[in-house]
Amino acid sequence: MIRLETPRLVIRDYMSCDEEEYYQIKSDEGAMLKYQWDIMVHSREESDREFAGVLEDALKPDRKFYFFRVELKESGRQLGSVGYTVGERTPVGKLVHAGYFYFPEFWGQGYGTEAFGEVLRFAFEEDGVYRVTTGCLQENRGSERIMQKCGLIKEAEHVDWQWHQDRMKTRLEYRLLKQEYRQLKG
Repeated sequence: MIRLETPRLVIRDYMSCDEEEYYQIKSDEGAMLKYQWDIMVHSREESDREFAGVLEDALKPDRKFYFFRVELKESGRQLGSVGYTVGERTPVGKLVHAGYFYFPEFWGQGYGTEAFGEVLRFAFEEDGVYRVTTGCLQENRGSERIMQKCGLIKEAEHVDWQWHQDRMKTRLEYRLLKQEYRQLKG
C-alpha cells in the first residue's frame, strides 16, 4: 500500500473501508460536475463497481491506476483525490496522465498544490515515471495554478477544443519530464 505524507496531508491508496467516502467524492456535484463530469459516478452501483476495480488494480504488479485518497493529517477527513494513470510503459519510464479533484470547501487553501507536488515527487523519484501530462479547461484557473505552482510547463492551448456546458471551450495542456523535475528540485 502506498502512503505519502506532507506537512498537512496523508495521501494514500484507497482501502475497502473507504467505499462510502469514495462514493461521496465521485458523486459530489460540487467536486465533479463542473470540470470532472466525465469521471463522475451517477449511482451507488456504478461507484461500487469502479471502487472494486480501484482496489483490484492496486494489487497488480503492473498497476495502471495511481489515484489516491487525500485526507487531512490531523482529522483523517477526506479532501479529495489525486494521482495518475499509466498510459504506456517505455524503456525510459512510464508515461502518465495526472489529475485531481477536491470538495469545493477545500479549494484555494493550497491543499491541491501540496498533494499534487507530493504525488509528482513519488512518481519521479519512486515509481519510474518519465513524463506526466495533465490539463484543464482554460476557465479553471485554480487547476491551472496548481500545475504552474508544481512546475509543470504549458505545452498546448487548444482553442475551442471541447464542448462543455452548452458551448465550445479552450483546453490547456501541461507536462513535466523527469529531467525537468530534477532541474526544479536542484
